[in-house]
Amino acid sequence: MSTPNPVQMSVEGAPVSRHAEEAADIRDLDRQASPDARLSINQATIKHANLETALRVTAGAGVQSIGLWREPVNEVGLDVAARMLSDSGLRFSTHCRGGFFTLPEGPQRIAALDDNRRAIEETATLAAAGAEGSTAVLVLVAGGLPEGSRDLIGARERVRDAIGALASDAKAAAVTLAIEPLHPMYASDRAVVSTLGQALDIASDFEAEVVGAAVDTFHIWWDPQVLEQIARAGREGRIATYQVCDWKTPLPADVLLGRHYMGDGVIDFASLTEAVMRTGYDRDIEVEIFNADIWADAPENVVRRTAEAFTAAVSPHLR
Repeated sequence: MSTPNPVQMSVEGAPVSRHAEEAADIRDLDRQASPDARLSINQATIKHANLETALRVTAGAGVQSIGLWREPVNEVGLDVAARMLSDSGLRFSTHCRGGFFTLPEGPQRIAALDDNRRAIEETATLAAAGAEGSTAVLVLVAGGLPEGSRDLIGARERVRDAIGALASDAKAAAVTLAIEPLHPMYASDRAVVSTLGQALDIASDFEAEVVGAAVDTFHIWWDPQVLEQIARAGREGRIATYQVCDWKTPLPADVLLGRHYMGDGVIDFASLTEAVMRTGYDRDIEVEIFNADIWADAPENVVRRTAEAFTAAVSPHLR
C-alpha cells in the first residue's frame, strides 16, 4: 500500500503542500465570514440592547460601523456615550431620530424644534467621537397628521418650515438633516412625507450638505418612480444615508414591526442598491429592522444573522 504524499501538484504543475492548501482554505473561510466593510448596524435592529451591549456585540462581530438612537445615548448621557463610542473603535453612520414637525404653531411645536436642536448637537458630538469615516447625519421622521386634522398638504408645509428653522443650526454644526420618507401606510401617524420625490422637493430649498434624504428600502421599494428619484437624489448630492431591510407579507398587527432580514421578503436589493451605487454613494449602509421576533433574539445572534444576510443580498451589488 502506498504512503500518502504530503505534497500534491497544483494545476500549473508546481508542488503544493497539503498544509498550505488547508491554510488557504481557512483564509477563504475567514474572508467569507468577515462582515462587509460597509455594513452598519442601526441600533434599532438590536433594540433591547443598551448602548454598551450594542457597541460590544457590533464590534465583536467584526462590523465596523453603527447607527445610534437618541434614547440609549441619553440614558448614559452624551459625553459618556461619546467616550464609549470612541473606545469601541466603530464608525458612526447616523443618529436617529429628529423630526415630528407637523404640529401647529404653539408651545409643543417650539418644544419639538428645541429638541431637534439638541439632536443636532448630539449628532455632531457622536460623529466627532466615531472612528475615521464617521458621518454627521441626523435622520428626520416628518410626523403624522395632528389630532383632528385632515390637512395633509398643510402638514407637509409645516415640515418644510421646521427644517427651514433648523437649517442654520445644522449648518453651523456641520450636520446633514436627512428627511426619511416613510411608506404611505404611516402617513397619518408617523410621516406625511411618503416618497423620495417628496423628500427631495422639500430638501431642494436648502443646501445639499445641510438637508438630504434617507433612502430606506422598506419604505420606497414599491414606488414606481423610485429608480428615477434615486438618480435625481444622486445628481443633487442628497443621499445622506442608505438603509436596508426587507418587506414580507402578511404584515403584523403593528405594522411598524414588519421589517425583516434582507432576502426573507420581496424587495429587489439588486436594482435599488445598484441605483444608489451609480450615484457615487460611498458611505456606510445601515440595516434597520423593527421586528418583535428579531428583537427577542440574543443581540449577538442578530448581528451575525444581519451580517450574513447583508453579504448575501446587498454586498454583490456594491462597487
